[in-house]
Amino acid sequence: MFIKEIELKNFRNYEEIKLSFHEKINIFIGNNAQGKTNILEGIYISSFGRSFRSGKDNQMIKFGEKFCKAKVTAIRDEEDISVEIVIGEKEKGVKINGAKIQKTAELLENVLVVIFSPEDLKIIKEGPEKRRSFMDRELSQISPSYYVDFSSYRRALMQRNALLKERNAAQSDFDVWNMGLVEHGTKIIRKRRNFIEKLNRISREIHNSITKEKEFLEVIYDSFVADEEDIKAIFLSKLEQNQKKDIFKGNTETGPHRDDLEIRVNGIDIRKYGSQGQQRTAALSLKLAELELIKEETGEEAILLLDDVLSELDSERQSYLINALKDTQLFITATEISEHVKEKLPKGYLFKIRNGKLE
Repeated sequence: MFIKEIELKNFRNYEEIKLSFHEKINIFIGNNAQGKTNILEGIYISSFGRSFRSGKDNQMIKFGEKFCKAKVTAIRDEEDISVEIVIGEKEKGVKINGAKIQKTAELLENVLVVIFSPEDLKIIKEGPEKRRSFMDRELSQISPSYYVDFSSYRRALMQRNALLKERNAAQSDFDVWNMGLVEHGTKIIRKRRNFIEKLNRISREIHNSITKEKEFLEVIYDSFVADEEDIKAIFLSKLEQNQKKDIFKGNTETGPHRDDLEIRVNGIDIRKYGSQGQQRTAALSLKLAELELIKEETGEEAILLLDDVLSELDSERQSYLINALKDTQLFITATEISEHVKEKLPKGYLFKIRNGKLE
């Protein structure tokens, strides 16, 4: 799979632009705040329907305009796939091959994209919400049914949390939302366990290779339910037992929305005790493992977006990354590319961007 072209209109700082891409390497060079990352963002939303940046959809609309559009054309199994997303001030429309879709789940699995940015280096050392987001995003892409369960779970969680804040809420209402959480939460936990088991296997091999067999990486799913336990029974029991405590706090404290990943190197929790180099190597291993896992599950090579991340890696890790991705279409943003990196890259396209325009 590879992306053939992109069209942007009123998108961030782009008034209107159309770019054709190389099947392997596409590099965007320019100073900060010129629009390099906006190209990657336009590609990314064709895969997930939303940005990898924080903020609302309508923030992608160019200042002074009422809508923006991003249209990506990709080649998969020698056939064209076009994804067009139009974002207005209050609504968003998505078309696949010209046909309008109603649900985000229908968008997933069409254009397979993995993003690696400085934010992803924080997966290891920052709070558990980063690691949950990492799991949820990749699982949704591999398995759209996960996205459906995850969305249903979030709705049930919002309803139960709203109920916790009501005075004199009926127990029968709690029973309804408890069962909703348990039903969808059980599926989420099972799919996360399976995903992390596979990710652990692949990332361990990659990490072992990067560190020349000096370090042993482990990725463990840290859930409130032990592997051998009956998820449904335990989850429901904990919700009922903790209901008074939840009412006091106004939040549901038990469930997969509180789970985390434990990441160890040579048996040590590197979130707390790892060096910056170890944390970055682990993050790189996880990202490369994502690509390999997508290929295992779908039979397709995903597209990798490297957003200003090469400068965050030393030359040894840069070399490993480039050598490992010979069969992957790469989109790279940077303020500059060193001669060391240029020598290792295969032929491709280089774009110089200034103020949302190609020079």
